Amino acid sequence: MKMTKRLLFLDDIRYPIEAYHYTRQDIFLRNDWHIVRNYEQFVNRILEKGLPEMISFDHDLADLEQYSQEFVEKTGYDCAKWLIEYCMDNYLDLPQFYSHSMNPVGKENIISLLKNFKKL
Repeated sequence: MKMTKRLLFLDDIRYPIEAYHYTRQDIFLRNDWHIVRNYEQFVNRILEKGLPEMISFDHDLADLEQYSQEFVEKTGYDCAKWLIEYCMDNYLDLPQFYSHSMNPVGKENIISLLKNFKKL
C-alpha cells in the first residue's frame, strides 16, 4: 500500500480549491492537502508529522489583527524562516514550495528567501 505524503497549505481563510481558481496550478486540485491557519499550527504540524512533500504559503495571516497595536500575527514569511531553521537544525532538505499569496511583495519575499536557502 502506497503511503500518500501530505501537502501543507498555509492560509488563514482560503482553501486549496480557491487557490486553484486564481493560480490555475493543478497541484491545488489534489485532495491530500492539510490546512494550517497560522504560525503555531504550521510549526506544530511539522514537529508532529515531519516535513510534507510540498508547502504552499500565504503571506498575510489574520489580516484583521495586523493593525492592532497590541498584537501582530506572524506571517507566512515567519513560517518560511522557521522552516529554514528547522531544516538546518535537522539536516533536512527543504520540501517543494509555492506561494499562493495575493500579496505580491510578501509572495516574492517568501519565494526569494526559500530559493536563496536552497542554493546553499
